[in-house]
Amino acid sequence: MIGKDPLDLGGQFAFVTGAGQGAGRAIALALARHNAGGVAVNDFVAERAEAVAAEIRALGVPAVAAPADVGDHASVQSAMTAAAAALGPITLLVNNAGNAGPDVQMRASPLFWETAPQEWDRYFRTNLQGVMNCCHVALPGMVEQGKGRIVTIVSDSGRIGEAKLVAYSAAKAGAAGFVRSIAREAGRFGITSNAISLSTLEPPLPEPARTEFLASERAKAHVARYIIRRFGQPDDVANMTLFLCSDAASWITGQTYPVNGGYSFAQ
Repeated sequence: MIGKDPLDLGGQFAFVTGAGQGAGRAIALALARHNAGGVAVNDFVAERAEAVAAEIRALGVPAVAAPADVGDHASVQSAMTAAAAALGPITLLVNNAGNAGPDVQMRASPLFWETAPQEWDRYFRTNLQGVMNCCHVALPGMVEQGKGRIVTIVSDSGRIGEAKLVAYSAAKAGAAGFVRSIAREAGRFGITSNAISLSTLEPPLPEPARTEFLASERAKAHVARYIIRRFGQPDDVANMTLFLCSDAASWITGQTYPVNGGYSFAQ
């Protein structure tokens, strides 16, 4: 090999939320493959977290399952404390848990003024409060270490708005604003804080359901909204996350990067 891998993570320890499947799983594996010293795999479902942790250990990288509901501060505190005790100081935090949180049924709502306030909670609890909880627990250790990378997955719904997903859009926009504020507070301690704004990822369907879905008129109409005519893949998210966690991005903070096939452009 010629030269040093610019994406080498130098043996740092990572905590990835919502990593039991999909993009979170791909992120956890990407960090492991680029010399993370260990990865704590968080998921609301303990069995999913352990399955991905086992995949990472099979690569020769230490990994632990860290099941927790990110919307519960005490649960996050317990999971991160246990992960740090098993692996070492957490200096890479990826806030990937999102959508509708433990209630996986994310669906279009009625018009905002036709919704009840209690319907908003599941979106704010995971997408905003969950991010705040994880950062609140992880940041003191990063400050003590004098280094850290925080990457938060947000959504184009929060950047440009999405009808009938108003609470979700507001929560993701709030998370993006929180990312920028943390960047201002934590930068002098060697900590960066950035966000990745996603559009739609391909649903994780088994064959032949996947082929049938992609051939459907509904899927074709959706993909036609993208300049790059395909749904996103978990590795699209993982690659940008890896970059933002690496020293290659050491002078980047407070930014939101669209990874969205050209669905919308940054302003």
